Amino acid sequence: MPDMSGSVNLAMMQAALAAEELDKNKVTPGVLGFLVFAALAVGVWFLMKSLNRHMGRVNFEEAPEAPAGGGAKGAAKTTAKSA
Repeated sequence: MPDMSGSVNLAMMQAALAAEELDKNKVTPGVLGFLVFAALAVGVWFLMKSLNRHMGRVNFEEAPEAPAGGGAKGAAKTTAKSA
């Protein structure tokens, strides 16, 4: 096998030079930040899809109002229908 120490030294020197060029005061989210953001976006997409499906099942028709002069009998009929 050929001696790899020369190429390892070259790679280490290039890595050191690249590290010097980086701004040590700059913070970036990196790959992990992107993956977390993408997972949140997918989760929100599934929640919105579920919300639309559930909102489609809601019946928005209102029940007719009870007559105003019904008194106690009208109130009893209304509660019996709702239960």
